[in-house]
Amino acid sequence: MSQVCKNEERNKSFCTCSYPGCPRHGLCCECLQYHLKKHQLPGCCFPTEAERTYDRSFRNFVKAWKLEEKE
Repeated sequence: MSQVCKNEERNKSFCTCSYPGCPRHGLCCECLQYHLKKHQLPGCCFPTEAERTYDRSFRNFVKAWKLEEKE
């Protein structure tokens, strides 16, 4: 259940999540808790192309940033 967040509008201005209809868009605390419970990281931790795959796994995080470093 969403709580009122005084930073929600500001957070939305830099939230990089591209998942359509995400109920946690701009609610960073809820997003982080949600993904960590699933052994994942939120989309904002990933480079743009990797974020669009919706694979939020730790393994994909490492893979994405290793590829990013080579470019």
